[in-house]
Amino acid sequence: MFFLSPSVKGQKNYYVVLVDLEKRKVIGLVEQRTKKGITEYLEAWGEEVLSKIQEVSIDLCKTYKSIAEELMPQAEIVADRFHVMKQVTDELDSARRKIKRETEKIKSKSKREKILEGLKKSKYVLLKNEKNLNEAEQDKLKEVEKIAPSLTKMHALKEELRNIFESSKDWSEGLLEIADWLKDVSKYFPKSFGTIKRWIGEIIAYFDEGTTQGIVEGINNKLKLIKRRAFGFRNFDNFQLRSFLTWDFAS
Repeated sequence: MFFLSPSVKGQKNYYVVLVDLEKRKVIGLVEQRTKKGITEYLEAWGEEVLSKIQEVSIDLCKTYKSIAEELMPQAEIVADRFHVMKQVTDELDSARRKIKRETEKIKSKSKREKILEGLKKSKYVLLKNEKNLNEAEQDKLKEVEKIAPSLTKMHALKEELRNIFESSKDWSEGLLEIADWLKDVSKYFPKSFGTIKRWIGEIIAYFDEGTTQGIVEGINNKLKLIKRRAFGFRNFDNFQLRSFLTWDFAS
């Protein structure tokens, strides 16, 4: 049994969604995104059920990790690779926006306009997987390199990490590859550097089974559709019941 805790926005806050990754279905909804609320919900499942959970896939949330360690000590905790990559791409985009802000303060009009033109429409070129870039996007990447080489370096490091996730065959190979990658990144990705070091055990657990939350985006989109069709649920119990029925009838 695979298990995880993503979130979908409710009326005023975020609901916690529990998903069986093998069956690709919602198995729980928690109204409050708090340790107390999630713990009480899971404890109601009973020790017999919790003891059978083999893997817990989570985003980089300390609360989820703590709950899994306390209630499911036998389960392997796996950090979702897409959330790790999002940490890196968010930091890359922050660097891009910082350079743009600093460029707008340059007094020389010609220099300012040259850099801003190079940065124009560069966001998705930098964040998109390089292998999926078309010819025009590849040209834009080369243009960015001329005016902001630090962004090109960050893009290359981002691609290196993505390739590690896609090519490493087991946890030991993944650990060595990520350790080598970390040697070069503290200057460019200080936030991601610290996060990955803190979560390294959960991150390399991915390489054993390749467990991810890849199906969750589709599930969250379906939950949002359920809410829209009902013009939003003010009653959480009604939303929960409708959600469970959706997946039960689909299975």
